[in-house]
Amino acid sequence: MAADGTPCADFMDWELETSTCNGLKQEKQLCASQRRCYSLCRRKSFSAFVASKRDGSAEEGSPPWRCCGQTFNEHSAVHKHAAGTHDAEIRQLTQAAYERSLSQLGEEAETQRRTEREAEPVDISAWIPESGHISEEQLQKGPGKVLLFYRYCPVEDPHAVRAWQEALCEKLHLTGKVRLATEGINGTVGGTDAATDLYIDAMRSHPLFKMEKEDFKTSDGGPECFKDMRVGVHKEIVPMGMDPDVISYQLAGDHLEPEEFHEEVKALLAKGDSCNDTILLDCRNFYESKIGQFTQCLAPSIRKFSYFPDYVDQNLDLFRDKKVLMYCTGGIRCERGSAYLRSKDVCKEVYQLKGGIHNYLERFPEGFYRGKLFVFDERYAISSNKDVISDCRYCGGPWDQYELCSTEFCRQLVLSCPACRRDDGRTACCPACQTKGRAPHHREECECTDGRPRIPRDA
Repeated sequence: MAADGTPCADFMDWELETSTCNGLKQEKQLCASQRRCYSLCRRKSFSAFVASKRDGSAEEGSPPWRCCGQTFNEHSAVHKHAAGTHDAEIRQLTQAAYERSLSQLGEEAETQRRTEREAEPVDISAWIPESGHISEEQLQKGPGKVLLFYRYCPVEDPHAVRAWQEALCEKLHLTGKVRLATEGINGTVGGTDAATDLYIDAMRSHPLFKMEKEDFKTSDGGPECFKDMRVGVHKEIVPMGMDPDVISYQLAGDHLEPEEFHEEVKALLAKGDSCNDTILLDCRNFYESKIGQFTQCLAPSIRKFSYFPDYVDQNLDLFRDKKVLMYCTGGIRCERGSAYLRSKDVCKEVYQLKGGIHNYLERFPEGFYRGKLFVFDERYAISSNKDVISDCRYCGGPWDQYELCSTEFCRQLVLSCPACRRDDGRTACCPACQTKGRAPHHREECECTDGRPRIPRDA
């Protein structure tokens, strides 16, 4: 859905009759927003199908699922059966759910437009800080930083908060991205030191968020780290593709301070290969963990966080009866990711690193996290140690500085060292894109995606 509340044009221009989603091949032809919607419908359809096979009349101790004359005692067993035997039926259910979602999007957009027209304007001036003691030059020029923050809390009117955030960031000449939802706020903004300090003061003074100074992670940067300032209202403040009312942040795993997490990782490493009861889980995307990660972690090869629930579903046996130590960049993905993992009721314990890698590196810059920390801005990465754990895509030499694929409409991240870029002209993410040059083609239609499973099986 677009920022103004209208349905995304990608949905409105797509003809179901001529472009029916029929499996993974067709799904790849959809744009990112369509795939997110389709993926959510598929998960819900799969869950509903499995739930329909539960034997409600079964006595205690009897197998809870029955299908095709077989009985199943474990989630993983019935899931595997459904995926292998009833794929066609689940695809039909998914398509029907997807069509309903498209229709619902249009209805919700119209309702939202009508509501916004009828809503009275909200006075946000009380939450705009006084900046008369700071010159415009101080707000726009000079040393700066990038802030990373989030807060889960009930937000009754996220559109009013959006208006406040837009006015605040414009006044302070900030750039970046802020996501709002009824479940809270998530943002990363860049500006001068004076501007970001005022922003932190404004956020802390707002009674809705109840934030402290330590809730804001900082790194060297400034307004140049982002192209513009975007503030949007969404269903989730971090896009996992699950209804926040169903998988709530309130179900998250136990938080460990960096010092506690450090000791847990230390104990895990001390056991070496003999440790089979604990999993150190990186719940970021593959291109993030590729350039930096904790030693001896499990880093799923997923391209986006909305694939994480599917990854968990297809690897339940991997987590069964294990203690799981989760981490991400700033902690926000672990809030929902750990809640989803706990909802499966297979893990012995689920913990998460409070404040994420960012917070850990402030305490342990030479600790167990090695390599760079990927960030979602023009810098791509920040570092606290000199380790290079990734390689050039082409020559295999040590390299960890991302560039965008040079092929138009692809624009995936590529690790191509200066020698390969300069001497051989290898500026694309893969040979397929390299040969296409700048010829138009479907986004992400290349060897990088075709050669990697969408949802890896690590069990």
